Amino acid sequence: MPVAIITGASKGLGRALAEALAGRGWDLVLDARGAEALGDAAEAVSAYGTRVTALPGDVTDAAHRAALVSAAWRLGGVDLLVHNASALGAEPLVRLEELTLEGLRRALEVNLVAGLGLVQEALPLLRASRAGTVIAVSSDAAAEAYETWGGYGASKAALDHLMAVLSVEEPGLRVWAVDPGDMATDLYAAAVPDDHDPRPTPATVVPGFLRLLDERPVSGRYGAPALVDGIR
Repeated sequence: MPVAIITGASKGLGRALAEALAGRGWDLVLDARGAEALGDAAEAVSAYGTRVTALPGDVTDAAHRAALVSAAWRLGGVDLLVHNASALGAEPLVRLEELTLEGLRRALEVNLVAGLGLVQEALPLLRASRAGTVIAVSSDAAAEAYETWGGYGASKAALDHLMAVLSVEEPGLRVWAVDPGDMATDLYAAAVPDDHDPRPTPATVVPGFLRLLDERPVSGRYGAPALVDGIR
């Protein structure tokens, strides 16, 4: 069975992706900082009958990243790495004049540095896979200038560029930066707590991610909602 590592998998998009992949027979290594929520997610995903290893921890910790890859190796390797864990830098979001440098560093460490660290750790196994794939969950804020989204957007823009360079350096892999679009998640609620407009659930964009895995287009940046619209 193929094996995927998914960070930030206790809820939201990460959990929705985990359930979808488990439904297709994937074995999974799941990560999140909250042990209880991660345990609940792992139990739900395990109901599909696949092997699931849940490792609570912080992706900025090198030892934790190594443990994730080791767990995947024990399941058979790494066919897919999904870097979904994210940090906003400030909750709620603030203008750049108020953004603490500590907050910006946290966003960069989680969204960018940890993403590269996990790729580096998993790269030998990804190369060994017949369909090695890296998905970095991006954001519209990486491409557009939205007030208060500067720190988070900068970290995601840097992640996009990192993935673009990785795709050039590793032509044998598929490397996709994927913007899932607006979703009803705890992350968005923490970012803009006063915004109560209805938003789609993460499960509605998962078919876009699955389409990428099915069709394996060239490496690049994709929008999950647009991929879903192409399915309909």
